[in-house]
Amino acid sequence: MLAFLIDEDLPRGLAVRLRTADFDATDVRDVGLQATPDAAIYQYAVAHTLALLTADLGFSNIVRFPLEEHHGIVVARFPNEIPAPSLNRILTEAIGALGLDSLRQTLVILEPGRTRIRRHM
Repeated sequence: MLAFLIDEDLPRGLAVRLRTADFDATDVRDVGLQATPDAAIYQYAVAHTLALLTADLGFSNIVRFPLEEHHGIVVARFPNEIPAPSLNRILTEAIGALGLDSLRQTLVILEPGRTRIRRHM
């Protein structure tokens, strides 16, 4: 089962929506990581074998966050104008459509109408 750490730049209800779709999901705000630097959030995800789900494009930097070190990073690039319930639905469906049992060593960038996947060789 895919397990996620949800960054605070995504809707608060996303973790709940993912759990109802049978994913394991924890919001950074539920583990005291709100307003925490990216490096600390990344380290928490790595230490707890969680894939990170974020809207922060900085996490797509594979020099700063090397593919071989993490359990997956999913960067959601969607317009801010999308209502939170709609975004939660879109992201949950997109993650389910990936059909992956693991995101280990994988960077996924989700955009409207487009999914990019980069894996460690």
